[in-house]
Amino acid sequence: MKVLLACGIAAGLSWLLTAVLRRYALSHSLLDVPNQRSSHTVPTPRGGGLAIVVSFLALTCFLVLTANLSIPVLLGLAGAGAWVALVGFLDDRGHIPARWRLLAHFAGAAWALAWLGGLPSIPVPGCRLDLGWSGNVLAAVYLVWLLNLYNFMDGIDGIAGIEAITVCLGAAMLAWLTGAGLLAWLLPLLLASAVLGFLCWNFPVARIFMGDAGSGFLGVTLGVLSIQAAWEVPRLFWAWLILLGVFIVDATLTLLRRMVRGEKLYQAHRSHGYQHAARKYGSHRVVSLTVGAINVCWLYPLAMLVALRWLDGVVGLVVAYAPLVWLAFRFRAGEE
Repeated sequence: MKVLLACGIAAGLSWLLTAVLRRYALSHSLLDVPNQRSSHTVPTPRGGGLAIVVSFLALTCFLVLTANLSIPVLLGLAGAGAWVALVGFLDDRGHIPARWRLLAHFAGAAWALAWLGGLPSIPVPGCRLDLGWSGNVLAAVYLVWLLNLYNFMDGIDGIAGIEAITVCLGAAMLAWLTGAGLLAWLLPLLLASAVLGFLCWNFPVARIFMGDAGSGFLGVTLGVLSIQAAWEVPRLFWAWLILLGVFIVDATLTLLRRMVRGEKLYQAHRSHGYQHAARKYGSHRVVSLTVGAINVCWLYPLAMLVALRWLDGVVGLVVAYAPLVWLAFRFRAGEE
């Protein structure tokens, strides 16, 4: 009952804060004005993702005091998330050069990993792989890539919110099924609830956008939660990677193809697969809901097989990603 109450409060608080932020953005002309690289056609308020940040962190801190949740995990999660959100907020209000943003992102990732204890050993076929300090370097790159790819993938109405909700609900269920600790399933539930309150305002047609503060926060928080879950049940790390497959495949393939063409990676563009799909079908709603359907109907069953030890993690990842790679090429991810 306490969990349901906490989730309800997180959703309600996020919904209310988003309404307040929307009114503030409209009154102060904080609008995302369309240009040739935009996927929207009407000036729209931005910065609503701050509602997710505040509501999730507030409820998480409350539960630490009332449910004896781990202080180190809270400090790592809240510190990295709040720092990345602050950098994103400042970038939303005024431009921060890409190199300084990247340096700040790595600082947030290092902070989180220091409190989590780094990257745990990960099960691979025939053994458990412990990479030591090099694993921590790879984990930092993983967190920074996740927070940036989440920013890249937040380009049409509703897609970032639907991705976060479906991934978090799936991860929470798998953590519960595998007997992981309270944090491994409670924190994803709280995050999904906070995102739900915002999504009520962002579902197509969006009345407010998430902004870099919200998308970066979601990306790094999902990454930290996946590493924390791996400390509880190591095979859950593979399950998280499978659940995040749509965003990881589209963003990574787009990045690689733009690198091959010698384009500036920090320059705005509209070449992601989901953006091509939205233009082809003339609907943000169809594409965003399809992403949710892929997560629920394809990625979640495979992640469950891995979490329950019915399928090896590496094999499950390859099987899960193969059709996603085909879809990314099918919808011209990375092509102008």
